[in-house]
Amino acid sequence: MRKVTKQQKRDIRAIAAKKDQDIDFSDAPAVLDWSGAEIGKFYRPTKKPVTMRLDSDVIAWLKADGPGYQTKANWLLRSAMLHLATKKHTGNLRSIQNTNRKKRPR
Repeated sequence: MRKVTKQQKRDIRAIAAKKDQDIDFSDAPAVLDWSGAEIGKFYRPTKKPVTMRLDSDVIAWLKADGPGYQTKANWLLRSAMLHLATKKHTGNLRSIQNTNRKKRPR
């Protein structure tokens, strides 16, 4: 990224000093049609590092396509999450988890 020049800094200060009512928008067309707008197009959720224990064959499958296995895993988990949310299975999620849970010997 290039450094901001002194002239650019002066311009930025001049624009920042203006009040909203002093800005002339007469040459900018009003946007009235939002039918082509996409909700969340530029939204990127924050990432959080976690440690997970996965089966070795699952990890091998994720890594088989090369770099980006964590992104692939995230995409798969997000797809499953959205699928469950759209099918309104969120209430049944606990019962699904309980059925798939293996019992550990104590």
